[in-house]
Amino acid sequence: MEGVPVSHDDGTAELVLRSRRVITPEGTRAASVAVTAGKITAVRAHDAEVPAGARLEDLGDDVLLPGLVDTHVHVNDPGRTEWEGFWTATRAAAAGGITTLVDMPLNSLPPTTTVGHLRTKQDVARSRAHVDVGFWGGALPGNVKDLRPLHDAGVFGFKAFLSPSGVDEFPELDQDQLARSLAEIAGFGGLLIVHAEDPHHLAAAPQMDGGKAVAYATFLASRPRDAENTAVAHLVALAERLDARVHVLHLSSSDALPLIAAAKRRGVRVTAETCPHYLTLTAEEVPDGASEFKCCPPIREAANQDLLWQALADGTIDCVVTDHSPSTADLKTDDFATAWGGISGLQLSLPAVWTEARRRGHTLEDVVRWMSTRTARLVGLDDRKGAIEEGRDADFAVLAPDETFTVDPAALQHRNRVTAYAGKTLHGVVRSTWLRGRRVMSEGAFTDPAGHLLTRHPREEDPIT
Repeated sequence: MEGVPVSHDDGTAELVLRSRRVITPEGTRAASVAVTAGKITAVRAHDAEVPAGARLEDLGDDVLLPGLVDTHVHVNDPGRTEWEGFWTATRAAAAGGITTLVDMPLNSLPPTTTVGHLRTKQDVARSRAHVDVGFWGGALPGNVKDLRPLHDAGVFGFKAFLSPSGVDEFPELDQDQLARSLAEIAGFGGLLIVHAEDPHHLAAAPQMDGGKAVAYATFLASRPRDAENTAVAHLVALAERLDARVHVLHLSSSDALPLIAAAKRRGVRVTAETCPHYLTLTAEEVPDGASEFKCCPPIREAANQDLLWQALADGTIDCVVTDHSPSTADLKTDDFATAWGGISGLQLSLPAVWTEARRRGHTLEDVVRWMSTRTARLVGLDDRKGAIEEGRDADFAVLAPDETFTVDPAALQHRNRVTAYAGKTLHGVVRSTWLRGRRVMSEGAFTDPAGHLLTRHPREEDPIT
């Protein structure tokens, strides 16, 4: 078949997945994908002969796409497991076609800011992960000495806040501390990922003190675009001076896009992400008191959203991740001043983004690029994850892209079933999810945990036993 890579396997495949729509780096085509020992060994013509002894899974018209790689997830385990845990978070991921996630270093107790704390986190995750799990380290005031050991232990990079994080055990960096941490990280070739909101602009914005803040407009005014824009400008300038690699987390302000685009043209090593809620929800639709929509930075206006989509299309924004940030339901009060800021999106991220992407004329190939290929590249897993091609892990999602469903919170797998998508009708039903050739979710049913703990060192992954 024209355009399908020539097979180099010896015909000993254990499993063949066949679909009339397989998303590969060369495009979408009818193909048969051969799998042996958890790896993709060939992408053949759709009607290629099935090797003797191999099991055939014919998916018909359902789309076979690479498992998604979500590099921004708050699992909160251990310490705040009542908010979320590895068992529930990774089941939600599998239900949404996500086969790899990278856990953020805060909201767990202890935070992932030393090698010892990393080992604690890994010990908790080891028997509970339904998908592959990696870890970010944290950059805090006073832990510069811990950054290289964490890097050597295999974290994928380091997260820092430029404004208060919302939890006391993970304080923000001021500009001098940021410079010291980034200089250290640049020295060993690491990656700094940053919650970029400037604290001075936040302090100068209209405050929500002195009474209950029910109106969403009040909350939105308290997190102005200038806070993001200024923080991104400072971060880019520092990265340029130090020749450091930085990544802007959960960008919501379209005003920062020209700055990022210009920095990329100059060769500054900066990348940026946005999130499903910024791409699919708008400030105009948020009801007063509906803190399930509260996140920081906030969901902004429809015109702002249009520019985020344009930036995805032209490559200014590199990728889309969930920033899955759950809490217990009691912390989601109707007071925007005190409610926890975070949106739970693991299970719904693919259909949410696909629903809006198709409406705007984008393809599933675009969605795969934003949510799998580029996220795998961000964390250096692009030799193993993020594409259906020979030699990669046999991680797949099977999607019925034209089917719709209405979001029922009771059907969600994450621990606290609060969602900003309740009652919305979305396109894209995830039929099954496969991890290294093993079906780990099928029609809402799950196998026992089969995930591995991942590090930057590919031979040091820790199988779940």
